[in-house]
Amino acid sequence: MARMPRVELLDVPQHIIQRGNNRQVCFASEEDCAAYCHWMQEYSEKHGVELHAWVLMTNHVHLLCTPRKLKAISLFMQSLGRRYVQYFNSKYRRSGTLWEGRFKSCLVQQERYLLELYRYIELNPVRAAMVEDPAEYHWSSYQINGLGKQSALCTPHTIYTSLAKDKPSRLVRYRSLFKNHVKADLLADIRTTLNKGMALGSSKFKEEVERLTNRRVTEGKRGRPEGWRKLDSKL
Repeated sequence: MARMPRVELLDVPQHIIQRGNNRQVCFASEEDCAAYCHWMQEYSEKHGVELHAWVLMTNHVHLLCTPRKLKAISLFMQSLGRRYVQYFNSKYRRSGTLWEGRFKSCLVQQERYLLELYRYIELNPVRAAMVEDPAEYHWSSYQINGLGKQSALCTPHTIYTSLAKDKPSRLVRYRSLFKNHVKADLLADIRTTLNKGMALGSSKFKEEVERLTNRRVTEGKRGRPEGWRKLDSKL
């Protein structure tokens, strides 16, 4: 069966995850993380993708980004994934696949959910009990977005810059968002929409995405349709 084309809209943010095959380790050293970040910056610039938030975990990667060119996300992830696999296989004298099939992604309503995804992504190491504070984790965008570290890896989204007029105030406001963890119901929504390739947003946002892409981005109702018993009795 042919794969369904990805739902991708120009200038609409996407949440992306790419896991190691069978949850295997993808980053075994600091050197591995540094190499991935180097190519992440190179290919995002080459293909027209703006990175807003990211985190490298032991066996998966989360990215929050916006495509500024057609098919930018797919080209970016293909180039990055292939180049990193070449490096990883050569370094560890292995062969074969590293990633678990295609990366997963979902469109994001920026006004309502973008900052929630900043938090979700950068709090991954805290939820995994790797650190107590996101500032302690080196391989994420928190030190850039929350502490003001200079880096070409992140492009501030307008939703982020609108937190405050000046950078010091913006950093303080951003850090205040991390006083609480992401709520359980929102966690579930984020994970479901990402794993199923749907859209994270209001009903109106999802309807607009479906109209523009001619693709379903909402979860269908489970079970048989209403009135199926009456219909069966007539057959």
